[in-house]
Amino acid sequence: MTIRTLAAVAVLLSATSGMAAERGAGFYLLGSKGPAAGIAPPPGLYFQNDIWLYDGSLGGGKQLPTGGKLAVGVEGQAVLSAPTLLWVPEEEVLNGRLGLGVTVPYGWMKTNADVTIAGPLGGTASGEITDTVFTVGDPLVSASLGWDAGNLHWQVGTIVNVPIGDYQDGEISNLAFHHWGADVNAALTWLDPASGFELSGALGMTFNAENPATDYRSGNELHFEWAALKHFGQKWDMGLVGYAYHQTTGDSGDGATGPFKGTANALGATIGWNFDVADHPISARIKYFHEFGVKNRAEGDSVFLTIAMPLNSPKKSTPE
Repeated sequence: MTIRTLAAVAVLLSATSGMAAERGAGFYLLGSKGPAAGIAPPPGLYFQNDIWLYDGSLGGGKQLPTGGKLAVGVEGQAVLSAPTLLWVPEEEVLNGRLGLGVTVPYGWMKTNADVTIAGPLGGTASGEITDTVFTVGDPLVSASLGWDAGNLHWQVGTIVNVPIGDYQDGEISNLAFHHWGADVNAALTWLDPASGFELSGALGMTFNAENPATDYRSGNELHFEWAALKHFGQKWDMGLVGYAYHQTTGDSGDGATGPFKGTANALGATIGWNFDVADHPISARIKYFHEFGVKNRAEGDSVFLTIAMPLNSPKKSTPE
């Protein structure tokens, strides 16, 4: 199996919940793309599970709209799992490979706030509060279309947040977002199998509908993720990863006291390992991100642990 095929098994189609506007959070998970972002897997059925660990805070007396309230002095931790099924049919579409996926995130989240203020314009204030939840978030459905030309690989795709997860009205910790949303994205990868060098980038825009429970609508969100790696044969790779995030339009609705446009940057490292179990290819990856230059969002550190595998036997390819 070639480096290219192994990278395709590794990337699948990642998308879960994340960080952005209302609650300083959005359904697109920053850092979920990166290595092999532009490579579409060969036809088959795939499973991927991303485990995301996050620890961050929004200090300095800054306010964060969440659960129909304003929270001040927010700290949060999360451990989320995002199992994904991806199907790539044999038939080509527009001379490219079509991918159809579904993700159902679940996990644990803890949020601490020094002060919470009820009401969109500030009403009753209460002291320190801690809210912990372990539940299921909103499922996401996705579609992508990918092409190859020599060492270049590119994809376009969309992800839709379906608001049927376990949303607790009035709570400051929620995995579900309780509103429709769509992310459109494009990704490009240059991978040279001879040298093992890879450069990948993914650009996307997230559009959010209004949360009917809070009458709050998050603005549109632009995100860019990148990776620069060196593959060591067909088994190992390592390199740098990062992302940049910018909210292009302000929030609106109850509780939107200003534009509340968020920005964030992150830099980190990744290592990947490809191996076989009973002649079945498995791909594992760890990514670490440290955030900086953050505004109107929690700032912290995150770790991704990813396992990906085909559920049917992939076609063998001649090593390059």
